[in-house]
Amino acid sequence: MSYAGYSQLPSGSDHEQRQQQLAASTYDVLQRTGDSIQRSNQIAIETENMGAEVLGELGEQRESLLRTTRRLEDADQDLSKSRVIIRKLGREVLYNKIILVLIILLELGILIGLLVLKFAHL
Repeated sequence: MSYAGYSQLPSGSDHEQRQQQLAASTYDVLQRTGDSIQRSNQIAIETENMGAEVLGELGEQRESLLRTTRRLEDADQDLSKSRVIIRKLGREVLYNKIILVLIILLELGILIGLLVLKFAHL
């Protein structure tokens, strides 16, 4: 029954029953929220562990790449030294060829001179 716009308050047992239902419903919501938070925390922990593993692997790969880079730089330096040595050897071979040609020309000159002297005396 209502009096001047106000409704009559529910009876004591009905009110208690609604409060119990509301408390049970709130407890269920809190329980589900707590479970959800616990699952989220577990997922966050697993994600953090996976991230740490990935970081560890990336660190190892970085070290490996740095070692490879150092080896390649060393190989590049060795190749540069080898190029210099090969150029020097090439020049020495050219000088040896020039000297051989000069020696052959000198021997030919001597032979021709000896032939001229021999046939000139006859």
